[in-house]
Amino acid sequence: MFVAKVIGNVVATQKNESLVGSKLLIVKPIQIIPEQKISGPIIAVDTIGAGIGEVVIVSMGSSARNAAQSGSVADAAVVGIIDSFDVDDRS
Repeated sequence: MFVAKVIGNVVATQKNESLVGSKLLIVKPIQIIPEQKISGPIIAVDTIGAGIGEVVIVSMGSSARNAAQSGSVADAAVVGIIDSFDVDDRS
């Protein structure tokens, strides 16, 4: 899992049947600690009703497929909206 910010929505009229009815979001991973490597924006299935500008928890792989729905082709899913977080970066 990782922390990300929702930066947009995706509208796809043609998509895999397992994604029909799913809201798709563009999320940009947030670098929490300086040593953390982050990727570029990705598309994630929204399982909780997140919106643009919110900071969220994103799950990947089989955990994302389980969160999205049985048989889903999703590789990433938004599974939580973060109200706040603290990071102790003392190494």
